[in-house]
Amino acid sequence: MNTLKQIAAGYNRISLIGRIAAGIVIGVILALVIPQAEWIGIFGDMFVGALKAIAPVLVAILVMSALCQGKGKLDRRFGLVIFYYLLSTFLAAAVAVAASFLFPQTLVLAKDVGEQAAPGGLQEVLGRLLMNIIDNPINAIANANYMGILFWAAVLGLALKRGAGEGTKAFLADMADAVSQAVRWVINLAPFGICGLVFRTVSGNGLDVFTSYGKLVAVLVGSMLLVALVIDPLIIAVSLHTNPYPLVFKCIRESGLTAFFTRSSAANIPVNMSLCERLGLDREFYSVSIPLGATINMDGAAVTITIMTLAAAHTLGIQVDLPTALILSVLATLGACGASGVAGGSLLLIPMACSLFGISPDVAMQVVGVGFIIGVIQDSVETALNSSGDVMFAATAEYVSWKKQGRELPEIVGGTKKL
Repeated sequence: MNTLKQIAAGYNRISLIGRIAAGIVIGVILALVIPQAEWIGIFGDMFVGALKAIAPVLVAILVMSALCQGKGKLDRRFGLVIFYYLLSTFLAAAVAVAASFLFPQTLVLAKDVGEQAAPGGLQEVLGRLLMNIIDNPINAIANANYMGILFWAAVLGLALKRGAGEGTKAFLADMADAVSQAVRWVINLAPFGICGLVFRTVSGNGLDVFTSYGKLVAVLVGSMLLVALVIDPLIIAVSLHTNPYPLVFKCIRESGLTAFFTRSSAANIPVNMSLCERLGLDREFYSVSIPLGATINMDGAAVTITIMTLAAAHTLGIQVDLPTALILSVLATLGACGASGVAGGSLLLIPMACSLFGISPDVAMQVVGVGFIIGVIQDSVETALNSSGDVMFAATAEYVSWKKQGRELPEIVGGTKKL
């Protein structure tokens, strides 16, 4: 027993990023040396399955607990943070359009791609979004429908705020802490899951998976980095009239890196909430805005939808004019919000965006297949961008409120208050 405790203590003394890096290296080596050992991939399946299972419960409990215990009403900070989330997502889509025009990509489409359900147009996307919002709450949790989870958690949280006793509120708070701790335990085992995922990817596709679509991945990742390091900081700078990069780099380092490896904005919520606490934010505010951001702050998804769609258009020789590209940006923004929380959601909205250019569903689904191949890189960067942005804009909305109240700002955004 003591030996096991010592091993566990030694494991936990190594930083999570260091352990994950080791998991990646070990996964690649095992895939090259013993590619037939398919049982290793089970660790990846278990890790992803655990995150998918606990994340919907986490969002539901956190939002209900936060709203039922809130002492005030939702103020202007919530409207402002929603504005930031949607603005950044639209600008991300616009950046992707510009990148696609500057560095047009073409695809070698597969001949056979399995059929998957994908929306056929904007009307269907909006209709599906509205129906997801009013979905049965139990069904929403079971199917990771985060729009439905948020809606019913908010309704129940506000109802409990009016009628629940202190004992019920304390129970929900304890449940929120317990579920958050469970997620931390799952994330602490991420190195084993990452090892399994890398093993399965490399053993099935070889190292070519990292190079076959190198230029396409470069445009995707480059666009996401431009959003993370230029567009989002610009929004923060205009709002706070200060140097945004200390806040930006802190969010990327402490939120984005974890999200990069877990590939789940929802599962990264406890990490983000802990960071918000260290940034001095109001718990009543961030306990709602962070789960909300994990659902509608989808810069990376907007980039993916736009670039993959325009790559399909370039492959087929379709000329895209500026007005159509702007419409695509709006379409990608709405689609990204509607796709949040669904595995491969941003990829499955590519056929909807392709329909804007008259691209057939068969060809569009082949583009989706390409997306799944590069997903090992694209999805990781996409999630890192989305999750770090959740904290950035929650903090920005909070600090804007502080400035209007004449409160002292923290050092990280040019103030003198020590956190």
